Amino acid sequence: MSSITHRKLLLAVSALSLSLLGGAAHAADYPSRPVRLIVTYPPGGGADIVARLVAAKMTTSLGEQFIVENRPGANGQIGANTLARSAPDGYTVMLDATGFSINPALYASLPYDAKKDFIPVSVLVKFPNILVKNPKFPVDDVKSLVDLVHKEPGKISYASSGTGSVQHLAGALFASKIKGQLSHIPYKGGGPALTDVAGGQLPIMFANGASALPFIQSGKVTPLATTGSERSAALPGIPTMTEAGTPMQAYEWNALFVPAGTPAAVVDKLAAAAHAAVNDPTVRKQLIDMGGEPMGASPADSAQFIADQMHTWKDVIAENHIKAN
Repeated sequence: MSSITHRKLLLAVSALSLSLLGGAAHAADYPSRPVRLIVTYPPGGGADIVARLVAAKMTTSLGEQFIVENRPGANGQIGANTLARSAPDGYTVMLDATGFSINPALYASLPYDAKKDFIPVSVLVKFPNILVKNPKFPVDDVKSLVDLVHKEPGKISYASSGTGSVQHLAGALFASKIKGQLSHIPYKGGGPALTDVAGGQLPIMFANGASALPFIQSGKVTPLATTGSERSAALPGIPTMTEAGTPMQAYEWNALFVPAGTPAAVVDKLAAAAHAAVNDPTVRKQLIDMGGEPMGASPADSAQFIADQMHTWKDVIAENHIKAN
């Protein structure tokens, strides 16, 4: 090896060592000032509630305040674009939802690259949808619903919170699985859609769990099945769609992200704090009472989960020719 080559190798090794040491030192001191937590949905909704529960615990465990900043709009795109353009130093974090994995297939273009501009820190919690019906709608279970859809193709309508929402895509996935035809009726939000199912204007809906539970408990709608891999702790007597004879899963979820380029040690520190926050007994109970399945997944597991979600919804959107309004 020539002396020049040897000198270059030493310089490269030294630079790498300094970089690693610098990252470790940054993580050791992190956080040393308040952290901005962008929430891509409005105050008072499910994502906002999860964000504030987790932010309070992370503030305590990491010793600096996590300040929630709601940046709603465009199915999460406004908040995500804000994060993508932020410094990758751990002082801007984002809590996003399932729309993050849907948007790349739903929209012709995005102001960011969902696969390259972000690092998933932790999938905090996932919420299975609940297939609910108006109590007077003449089906008793998923099988009888499937039979009716086959008997009256295209005549059974289902409500959703909007075009491209998980509730919309869950209905499209259900129709695909049973090889049947359903008519989709989008609303501007899950609340009005659920209210109309309760009122009898529409017969069924794949509802958000947290929103549907009060309607179920008051008898305004009847649950037929949940879309999780296991029965919901909030509704242990209700079968999963798979148990009911139609194998499918559909989740609404919340996850933390940081900009690409954030030091790995900082990502790991955030992930550990997020995991502890979600598994705090008080927070965990609140999430389960909302119909959620607490996770606090690692960065690697979160990245795989989100990649799988992107693949699932891309296929559903393509098969059903779904486009954003």
